[in-house]
Amino acid sequence: MPVVAIIEDDPRIRAALAQALDERGHAVSSASSGMAGLKLVVDEAPEVVVLDLGLPDIDGLDLLRMLRAVSPVPVIVATARDDDQQIVATLDAGADDYVVKPYSADELEARIRAVLRRAGGDAVVGPVVVGDLVVDEGAHEVHLAGQSLDLSPKEFELLSYLAAHVGHVVTKRQLLGAIWHQPYGGADKTVDVHLSWLRRKLGETAAEPRYLHTIRGVGVKLVEPEG
Repeated sequence: MPVVAIIEDDPRIRAALAQALDERGHAVSSASSGMAGLKLVVDEAPEVVVLDLGLPDIDGLDLLRMLRAVSPVPVIVATARDDDQQIVATLDAGADDYVVKPYSADELEARIRAVLRRAGGDAVVGPVVVGDLVVDEGAHEVHLAGQSLDLSPKEFELLSYLAAHVGHVVTKRQLLGAIWHQPYGGADKTVDVHLSWLRRKLGETAAEPRYLHTIRGVGVKLVEPEG
């Protein structure tokens, strides 16, 4: 399920929304102000953003324009502002959808699915090829130098997620949310152990990485081996 970023200043709404989406299988990150939300989107690269317009530090419409300048992420504006001019201005500024409070979690979930379909989030993509490594999520297969790798379900999910973000650093928090559905933290050791098992099957170690490179204090990325 996609990672959803919530930018909402009301702590009760933010917590209720995060819990509802978490119960529906989403990984959730949240911010209570506009600039913190902007940093969240840049740092964690969520698949969709739910944005309130009434933020304490910056107008949500201005934040939307800033988001559009740095990311193509689908944005659903969820706000109490219901006049037609505001809706038109928000959509023109780059919002992908607009929902007026109060709304149900089921309605928001449906809108998330819809914007992801329009963004190609449900499209079947071809295999990802990185050096001699081929990750085919559609066929649920991984080959290294022509040989099939026997991966556990979680190892496959982990490698597939990294392959979908090849060349980009993915944080442990992102991995915990997307694969283990622990968006509010959790055992980093879980990620470390699975990365260790995956490295062993890829014929590398953390000390001598080929495909999986750890960026200390940030995360891990899948890259093509050098040489």
